[in-house]
Amino acid sequence: MRRRTVSAGSLEEILEATAPLARAAEQPAETAGAAGAPAPAAPAAARRQQVLRDEFEFELPRGYVDDEGVVHRHGAMRLATARDELRPQIDLRVKENPAYLSVVLLSQVITRLGPITDVHAGIVERMYATDVAFLQDFYRRVNSEGHTRAAVTCPHCDGGFEVDLSGGRLGES
Repeated sequence: MRRRTVSAGSLEEILEATAPLARAAEQPAETAGAAGAPAPAAPAAARRQQVLRDEFEFELPRGYVDDEGVVHRHGAMRLATARDELRPQIDLRVKENPAYLSVVLLSQVITRLGPITDVHAGIVERMYATDVAFLQDFYRRVNSEGHTRAAVTCPHCDGGFEVDLSGGRLGES
């Protein structure tokens, strides 16, 4: 089972959002207003809760080829938890070969690869090296920097711009 983490924002936002409900619960039934009247709406700022983006889509450079020969390029990766980063440390395969750590870690945070939702170490093992390198960089960007954009420079005009590493067709960002 995969867990998703959603942030409700700062403590002040949570208190603002729940304050009208707490005040309504503290009032006796007689002073709460007309019988059955709805409680006043929460302030607009409290209703706009910040939601943490915890899953990022990507497109592999080459693609994973499954047993039937179908190529899967589109997928999704979730943010890593502390448990995700600690679990490979006790994995026997990682203890025998420390280079296997990235295979185990990627298999835990990739939530989908085409129609495949059960992404395990065996799938990551059979990916092309360019795709694994892409996923390692994607993991680092998502978990360290919080986004999938990269600053690049055009080799022809030396103009700088950003590209989104999560995929899309050439020329799109």
